[in-house]
Amino acid sequence: MSKYGIGQPVLRFEDPRLLRGQGRYINDVNLPGQAYAVFVRSPHAHAKIKSIDIEEAKKAPGVVAVLTGHDVAADGLGMPKANMPRKRPDGKPMFAPQRPPLVTDRVRYVGDPVVMVIADTLAEAKDAAELVAIDYDPLPSVTATEDTVKPGAPAVWDDCPDNISNHVERGNKAATDEAIKGAAKVIKRRYVITRVHAQYMEPRGTLGVYDQGEDRLILYADVQYPHRVRNMLAQNVFKVPESKMRVIAQDVGGGFGTKGWQYVEHRLTLWAARKLLRPVKWTCERSEAVMADEHGRDNIGEIELALDKDNKFTALRLNMLANIGAYVGSDRNLLSPFGMIGTVLGVYLIPKAYINVVGVLSNTNPTAPYRGAGRPEAIYLIERLIDDAARELGVDRIELRRKNMLPESALPYQSPVGPFYDCGQFEKNLDMALNLADAAGFAARQADSKKRGRLRGLGIVNAIEQAAGTAQPEYAEIRFNPSGTAALLMGTKAQGQGHETMFKQILNERLGIDPKDVQYIDGDTDRVAFGMGTNGSRSTVLGGSALFMAAGKVIDKGKKIAGHLLEAGEQDIEFTEGNFTVKGTDKSVSLKQVAMAAFNPTKWPKGFEGGLYENATFLGQKDTFPNGCHICEAEIDPETGTVTVDRYAVVDDVGTVMNPIGLKGQIHGGVAQGIGQILSEQVVWDRESGQLLTASFLDYAMPTAQMIPSMEIKSNPVPTQYNPLGAKGAGEAGTVGAMPVVMNAIMDALAPLGVKDVAMPATAQNVWRAIQQAKK
Repeated sequence: MSKYGIGQPVLRFEDPRLLRGQGRYINDVNLPGQAYAVFVRSPHAHAKIKSIDIEEAKKAPGVVAVLTGHDVAADGLGMPKANMPRKRPDGKPMFAPQRPPLVTDRVRYVGDPVVMVIADTLAEAKDAAELVAIDYDPLPSVTATEDTVKPGAPAVWDDCPDNISNHVERGNKAATDEAIKGAAKVIKRRYVITRVHAQYMEPRGTLGVYDQGEDRLILYADVQYPHRVRNMLAQNVFKVPESKMRVIAQDVGGGFGTKGWQYVEHRLTLWAARKLLRPVKWTCERSEAVMADEHGRDNIGEIELALDKDNKFTALRLNMLANIGAYVGSDRNLLSPFGMIGTVLGVYLIPKAYINVVGVLSNTNPTAPYRGAGRPEAIYLIERLIDDAARELGVDRIELRRKNMLPESALPYQSPVGPFYDCGQFEKNLDMALNLADAAGFAARQADSKKRGRLRGLGIVNAIEQAAGTAQPEYAEIRFNPSGTAALLMGTKAQGQGHETMFKQILNERLGIDPKDVQYIDGDTDRVAFGMGTNGSRSTVLGGSALFMAAGKVIDKGKKIAGHLLEAGEQDIEFTEGNFTVKGTDKSVSLKQVAMAAFNPTKWPKGFEGGLYENATFLGQKDTFPNGCHICEAEIDPETGTVTVDRYAVVDDVGTVMNPIGLKGQIHGGVAQGIGQILSEQVVWDRESGQLLTASFLDYAMPTAQMIPSMEIKSNPVPTQYNPLGAKGAGEAGTVGAMPVVMNAIMDALAPLGVKDVAMPATAQNVWRAIQQAKK
């Protein structure tokens, strides 16, 4: 087995240049003559714009242009819109307000962009922005999800007085209602999942360029879907052929879904560059990011679990409010949690189920996919509910899970709310995790904590997620050079996951090519023919499978040359470990030699088409379902409410493991983000004024190193049959399990005190308050 093949713990090829400061991020890209843009954003959550005075700003030193939404409208820029065929609960068409790039009449959240100031230097642009005078008439606002549908709540849009945009239903409502009505026991809870921001290491940025000679627009940006961004900008905004638009995304300092799509700043810098005939650059500052970006999560679930007299689950009903913010700029704003909430049944056999998710508008930033995109919410709901059910019924929570878990013999399994689970060993995951976490020793550790005046709780969660969807295909291309080296071009887009390493491993496994002989290319719509980008744990599954197929085409074509070189029939040639060999002999020729021959007409067989470059596009037959078991322990100081996550164990099934080091890195990062949301992170607005209270790290509490415990991680891979690699995806698995398991551990620790719920995030203050409330 090659040391660079699939399953090998290869260190990342990307790291040396990144560690040496040789990465090329968006802020590293600068062009001669570029100007700098700054945006004047709304300080109000909701207000009418009475007037915009830009005259003083236009006179400021170095100012090139001061632009408003009226200028955008005059130049005829289009706006993308949502196309999903959804309706409101009353049967009327979905209310999906488009997002203007610059607002002219009414701002609808703190951060809504109103004016674009462009100057020769960033400092001059900032100074001029201070001179823009906007007269606002403040209006009542609504930011809290539960407040949006209360009688008398301020309407975000006059045309939608109840603030309900759309809804999504899954399952059989009548059958579920009947099953719950006739159940022996029904456990009902309300869980609030807070809003968070991705807080990537590199805030967003964009550099717009207009090539006057080619009449072409070029966007440098840190996006996750370069080709989709190109297509949308060309077709919906600038209304030009795709050939007139190029998008380049180089190194990206974290994305997590939030950088996935096109933001208004992208189209505005391109538009301004064409207008001014010079490059225009905008770099989001950290203090601006929470105002400028889309957010994640923010929903409230009322969930009911019905059980029979033997504590077998019989039905589940979920009614959820999902806060989608002030605008629905594209289908992207309708994906989370709507698209992935089907896994709310977890790994359990629940015969009847009904889900109703209602999307509500608010005076907040739009929400969109953020690591997990509905999957962590789904597992949070079911796994918290099972723990609460066990406590209410006085039964062991592990046994309650075992009794209702889908056995391996029941797979494949069609869920009543959509997902199709093809394979997995859910009970084995649980058993392995209990052993890995030393759950048997928990009682002794709990007793030790008690001696020290601390509370200790154990959290256990079985996680499953829907990944690598079948809606969009992925592309890979292998281009050999005349010297026998190769270029690997992928339609996916890395943001720190280690794609270059992983894809080179697949290529090495398939073709035996030394990774040092391979140039890796992604993120450039001129260089890579096609691609749908990276999101939803799809890159390995779909991109890797496309690469696997392209490599197969290389082998097939290579056999024709090899047979000619070895004076044998093509059918007598076999390929293993980078060599073409005549079956049953020691006559062989290497792939590198064959590649070189492919560019030398004197070595071609008759009728051979020269060159060696192959591509493939792969679309999965079914979604994949990564799954696993997370177990953690939390210790709490009841005097202060301080929570410490003390131990953490994960057993994951992501299908075939490409690189165990990379997999652990993905799980570590995902768990850290899940812990962050449970213990500290939250985007908060003042409920009365709508003012954003967490715009900086002074108020938005990021998880620190001391909050993240050491983790024990093992794999229990059960490869799927629905792609040639057997991969299921790994990018979001850590977050999906982390959110519910940490909160379950906290609630287990607090249960002896009578605490029934703790507001998310479980800060020391919130935990202390819950303890005091339980004492009353």
